[in-house]
Amino acid sequence: PETLVVVDHPDNVRELGDAVARAGLVLNVLVDVDVGGRRTGIQPGEPARDLGRQVMAHPALHLRGLQGYAGHCAHVMGFEERRRTSRRWMGRLMKTRELFEKHGMPVDIVTGGSSGTFNIDVELEGLTELQSGSYCVMDLDYRRIGSPRGAAYDDFEMALTVLTTVVSVPTAEMAMVDGGFKAFSTDRPFVPEAVEWPGVEYSWAGDEHGRLMTTEAGRLPKLGQLIEFFPPHCDPTINLYDRIYAMRGDKVEAVWEVSGRGRSQ
Repeated sequence: PETLVVVDHPDNVRELGDAVARAGLVLNVLVDVDVGGRRTGIQPGEPARDLGRQVMAHPALHLRGLQGYAGHCAHVMGFEERRRTSRRWMGRLMKTRELFEKHGMPVDIVTGGSSGTFNIDVELEGLTELQSGSYCVMDLDYRRIGSPRGAAYDDFEMALTVLTTVVSVPTAEMAMVDGGFKAFSTDRPFVPEAVEWPGVEYSWAGDEHGRLMTTEAGRLPKLGQLIEFFPPHCDPTINLYDRIYAMRGDKVEAVWEVSGRGRSQ
C-alpha cells in the first residue's frame, strides 16, 4: 500500500492500470512533471492536469499528487545562483500543484528537491517531500558547489571513502595504489582525493592503479600502507561494490550488502 509509481504518458496510465486491475489491486500514482531536467516527466500545467484526470478515471489507479525532480539544479555552483535556478524550475511544479488544487485533484504528495537544494526547496509552499539521497555519504562533486558560508558545501559530512593499498613506490616522488578506473566513478572531470594526505595528488593510471605524486620529500605513503580516498561521485562509485563496510573510528560496526548491485542485468 505504500508503493508509489510515477507516470508521464497516457500509455503508462493505461498499461499500469490494466495490469493492476487484472491483479485485483489499486496502485498509488504520481504525475511526473518535467521541471527542466529533460529526462522524464510530462510538461507542467494543463498537460499534467489532463494526465492526472486520466489517472483518476481509471478504477485501479489512485492519484496521490505530483513529482518534479530538478536534479540539474543540485550541482549549480554557488548558493545564490543555485537558489535562483532551483526557484525558477521548481516554480513549474508549484504552478502545476495550484492547477491541480483549482480543479479539485489530489496533491497530498508533492515531491522533489535534492541534497544540493534541500535548504532552498524546503521553503516552497506545498512541497511535501525532499528527495535528498546523497547527503548520507556525500562526495567531492557536492563539496564543490558551495554553501551560504563559503566555497565548500559542508552542510553534511563526507562519509564515503574507498580504501586502497600502496602496491608500489617506484621513486621518491611517486607511489602507486590499487585503485583506478575500476575503483571510482569516472564521470566527473576531477579525480579522487586522499583523505589524510594533503599535498599528495592522485592521478589515473589505468584500470587497477592510481598514481600518487608529491613535491615534498618524505610525504609519500610507504609500501603496504592503506589510503582512503573520497570519490568524485558517490552513486556510481557505490555501484561498483558488493558491500559497504560501516566504520566508527577504526571499528567495523556493520557490513551492508549493496542490494541493487548487478540488478540491471
